[in-house]
Amino acid sequence: MRVGHSKSLLFCTTALTALLAAPLAAQETVDETADGGVFTRLGRIVLGFGGTETVAIDTPQAVTVLNQDDIDKEQASTAADLFDMVPGVQGIGTGRVGGVSFNIRGVGELASSDESKIIVTVDGATKFYEQYRMGSFFSDPELYKQVEVLRGPASSTLYGSGAIGGVINFETKDAGDFLTTGNHALRFRTGYTSNGNEKLVSAIYATRPVDTFETLFALNYRKAGDYEDGDGNDVAGSAYDALSGLIKAKYTFGDTLSKSLTASYSAWNSSLDDTSYAQTDSFNFGTIDRDIFDQTFALRYEDSAPGNPWLDLDVVLTYSDTDVEQGDSSLPAISPLFEDSHYAYRTLSLKAENTFDVSFGAWQNFLTAGIQLSRQERIAKSTSGSIEFHPEGTDQKIGAYLQGEFVWNDRLTLVPGIRADLVSLQPGDGGQDYDTTLISPKIAAHYKLTEDLSVFGSLAHTERTPTLDEIYSFSPTEPASGGLDPEMANSVELGVSYSHYGIFTANDVVELKATGFYYDITDMISRDTTAGTPFYRNIDHVKLWGVELEGAYEAERGFARAAFSDVRGEDTATGLTPTSVPQRSLVLTLGGRAPEYGLEYGWRGHFYGDIDYGDGTTYDGYNLHDLFVNWSPQQGPLEGLTIGLTADNIFDTTYRNSLAGDNGEGRSYSIALTRTFEF
Repeated sequence: MRVGHSKSLLFCTTALTALLAAPLAAQETVDETADGGVFTRLGRIVLGFGGTETVAIDTPQAVTVLNQDDIDKEQASTAADLFDMVPGVQGIGTGRVGGVSFNIRGVGELASSDESKIIVTVDGATKFYEQYRMGSFFSDPELYKQVEVLRGPASSTLYGSGAIGGVINFETKDAGDFLTTGNHALRFRTGYTSNGNEKLVSAIYATRPVDTFETLFALNYRKAGDYEDGDGNDVAGSAYDALSGLIKAKYTFGDTLSKSLTASYSAWNSSLDDTSYAQTDSFNFGTIDRDIFDQTFALRYEDSAPGNPWLDLDVVLTYSDTDVEQGDSSLPAISPLFEDSHYAYRTLSLKAENTFDVSFGAWQNFLTAGIQLSRQERIAKSTSGSIEFHPEGTDQKIGAYLQGEFVWNDRLTLVPGIRADLVSLQPGDGGQDYDTTLISPKIAAHYKLTEDLSVFGSLAHTERTPTLDEIYSFSPTEPASGGLDPEMANSVELGVSYSHYGIFTANDVVELKATGFYYDITDMISRDTTAGTPFYRNIDHVKLWGVELEGAYEAERGFARAAFSDVRGEDTATGLTPTSVPQRSLVLTLGGRAPEYGLEYGWRGHFYGDIDYGDGTTYDGYNLHDLFVNWSPQQGPLEGLTIGLTADNIFDTTYRNSLAGDNGEGRSYSIALTRTFEF
């Protein structure tokens, strides 16, 4: 069966031709402050923390912000590839585009329905998908200008009860990102990766016909064969081709231009014949024809109302649809898994929040109040009817929340918050509804001991309702799990941060943020593989604890970055380490710059420790080494062209991460060419 969503690829030739078009000023290679200094990722503004603009190092929570420059330099094939330098976060599954999911601090694994324990958004739209041997997030890194990662359950207040692992916010590109001197801009980008023979072509057109209106059109195409591991063996089913696009427009209005209306539509499609059924590992389920089509629509209204302390409004209406059609399995239809089938998650959501400025005296006080409504429909049908272990149904939520941010004398910050969610799960077969109320309170604090040194901490409680899959899935030998209780997670975070400018030169900076955390999760929901028992059950008690370190040194001619994560865990009923706990990891980057030539270069090392889950399952530690060069010529015929070169896993190491289902990618060389011009 060949399924649809065919797209035109005529733009590829145009993009390659235009790549060598008229030059522009060279792209910046380092973040700069207004006074010409530099700052690290910890110095970037966090948009998704609360009602005020807060830099990452000053938040009482572990937060990392990736910007457009980071995304471009990573030359990532999937969203999971973006998080090498984010401590406590990594992709799980495989390098296949259909097998991408996320793990934060030991929360998130493919063996269970864990996708709801980490909230993932695109332009404010919550993304969720669950299917046997499939990932949960389908997209292309080229669509995004910024990614925020908020680690830990304290994120539940603003984003939804149950965010035990945390939140990952993806923000799509804006026309204003490319319009600096003109009213029109064209950006072309092409890339090649040797391992898997991967090719990328990307084109963006941005325009601002009047000062108050701008729009952007983007189109990306990727194609790759199977990649090889360090032993030269093909990883079957990793070949793919994918087309993605973005349309986004923003209208600014009002007497002070403080109001805006932004609409965005992004889509991603991969349609393959005879691809591997299993996308999360190499388990041999044969091949299948599969079409994945993911789309996201967001309409956002914002009103900052200067001069009115009672109004700072943000309202966003979103719709997300992830659709998978598959058929022509190479295996006999002994199960609905191998029949022609259709799976989908369709989510409509409305979120409205307002921030009130109630400052007085030495206190700057902000209250953010909001309400969030959502309705998600799950579709799962095969030629023989509904699929019992992928139950259809509807998930409806009504959430209300209040978060304060009280800042005293620019030294002490207190962030209390509480959220309540009313949840109703309704099975598609007319069975019994599941209704519950979830409460998630928190308190966080940040205190500046000196201008350079701060301490912070938080206490949070969050509750996660079972998903449709966990409640209603069953088989002839395993009854449904209708008696499940919500998960309860209590967390404690303590940390210290340090930031100092002028170490060796007038404008260099060193920034460090260390966070220790402890999660106590009761009634944790886990997959039960014992025949004759419910599909899912509540585990009495799971503990997760660990430490993270994020640090950087930035100067005009050099930089160093570090990301360390050590997560431990225990299922108290068995004494075993949960299989969602990742290997201890340290990622180091050392690099130099020659600004007069637009040159940046360096080395990155990945160091992973051994792990033993206590049931005979062990994974060896491994080390990987990468090299990179980024060049933006400052003069001559190549001025305005940005060239990125990387050599990954230069020693061709064979390895397997404990959260992956296959060996990782062997040695690979990549090149990316980017050209932007305005007129």
